[in-house]
Amino acid sequence: MAPRTLHLTAALILGLLLTGCGTFNDIFVAKEERLPGQRIAILATDRGLQPDPQIADQPVRLAEPYVNPAWTQAGGSPAHAMYHLALSESPRRVWTADVGDGSGDDRQLLAQPLVVENVVYTMDSLSLVTAFDAASGHVVWRRNLEPEDEDDGYFGGGIAYDNGRIYVSTGFARVFALDVGTGEVIWQTAVAAPVRAAPTATEGRVFVVTLDNQTVALAAEDGATLWTHNGLQEDADLIGGASPAVSGSTVVAPYSSGEIVGLLAENGRVLWSDSLSAVARVDPLGDIAQIRGAPVIDRGIVFAISHAGRMIAIDLRQGVRAWEAEVGGVEMPWVGGDYVFAVTTDAQLVALTRREGRVRWVLPLPRYEDPNDQQNAIQWAGPVLASDRLILAGSNGQALSISPYTGEVLGAIELPGDVRIAPVVAGGSLYFVTDGGTLVAYR
Repeated sequence: MAPRTLHLTAALILGLLLTGCGTFNDIFVAKEERLPGQRIAILATDRGLQPDPQIADQPVRLAEPYVNPAWTQAGGSPAHAMYHLALSESPRRVWTADVGDGSGDDRQLLAQPLVVENVVYTMDSLSLVTAFDAASGHVVWRRNLEPEDEDDGYFGGGIAYDNGRIYVSTGFARVFALDVGTGEVIWQTAVAAPVRAAPTATEGRVFVVTLDNQTVALAAEDGATLWTHNGLQEDADLIGGASPAVSGSTVVAPYSSGEIVGLLAENGRVLWSDSLSAVARVDPLGDIAQIRGAPVIDRGIVFAISHAGRMIAIDLRQGVRAWEAEVGGVEMPWVGGDYVFAVTTDAQLVALTRREGRVRWVLPLPRYEDPNDQQNAIQWAGPVLASDRLILAGSNGQALSISPYTGEVLGAIELPGDVRIAPVVAGGSLYFVTDGGTLVAYR
């Protein structure tokens, strides 16, 4: 029997949020049975995206969940494709820890945590990197990388792991390599401009994208610059950025101009390029074409989404588009089975077919903390797919659990603070980082 289509209003979700409990015991029990295993335009109306009626009975297919022992990069892996992760049926909050300084008027906490060999790594808004024991939340080591002469405030940066080292990009235009066990600085190198997103580290190279849209490849061994690629510069952009995606010999670089470029990892040679900028200019904010959500490489296809209302699927080798959809967002899409799940700039969670980009279901999310006065817009981070639920975290201090099969809301909980960073799942545990700088572990 195919999963039923269920349309839920934002008001109903808000009701769930207001009654959410402090554990995940009640919200992750609902489950759909996993089923065995021509481009059509997506219409954007006043009601937002609409499901394609021609695929209303098409089942959402997912593989069995698997336990991923690690989360080594922003987005989980160099390719940013983590699929269907395993999480216990009723995870409970087991500990919280202080990562350092949170977001403020002159800084923003942007770094997603990492999980490697039962240690959780974080970076605060002032480039303090901390290692926590995953079992207890106790501090293993801390390393403050903020320059003594830095007093103007800055945004950006993040962390990645590869081959015994934590690589750190910073908003003050430096990249570091730290020993994973002690936090000692192995090397540091300057780049041309601040870095707003986490690095991507794999196969002896570290890739970063700078604020002025330059991709820099560094040698993982000593930080030497191997090559650079210059994208189009952009005068206006959003806070934060997207990490490059890497698969095999190809690096996919996302830029704030809306450009997305396939580069040869060895020498930076351009393989192909495309643009996700707006087709029609509507307003200054809508004109921002930034790719803020990291691109995802899955089975030879690149999935990318921009703030300007465009989402595309591109062949990794040739750069040929498989499909395009009028879907805009600032969060990384999540690929699971034959579907791609994404949060839109219009506060909708949408499931699209992986092969053609057709809309299977759409869930309107609460857009404002005060819906009557339409004040305090809610930013939803995620999703992450774990054991038959999509998990989102909100800047209203809430987390949602949603069925990937139907778009049905399974429940909601209160978090100990507002969240604007996508949650992380590793080793059967779930982690959130709040704006105030609190790391929260559930298992």
